[in-house]
Amino acid sequence: MEIPQPQLIEKPYPPADDDCCGGGACCPCVWDYYYAQRKLWNAQRAALLEQAE
Repeated sequence: MEIPQPQLIEKPYPPADDDCCGGGACCPCVWDYYYAQRKLWNAQRAALLEQAE
C-alpha cells in the first residue's frame, strides 16, 4: 500500500499593481497574504525536497 505524498500548494504570485491601494490601512494587506503564502510554499517545497533525498 502506497503512502500518499503531500501535495505542494500552488506557487503564489505577487498581487497585481492595482490590487494594493498603497494606503497602508488595509489589514491584512494583499501583500501580507502573499508573503504568508510564499513562506508556506517555500517551507512545503523544502520539506518535499528533503524527503526526496
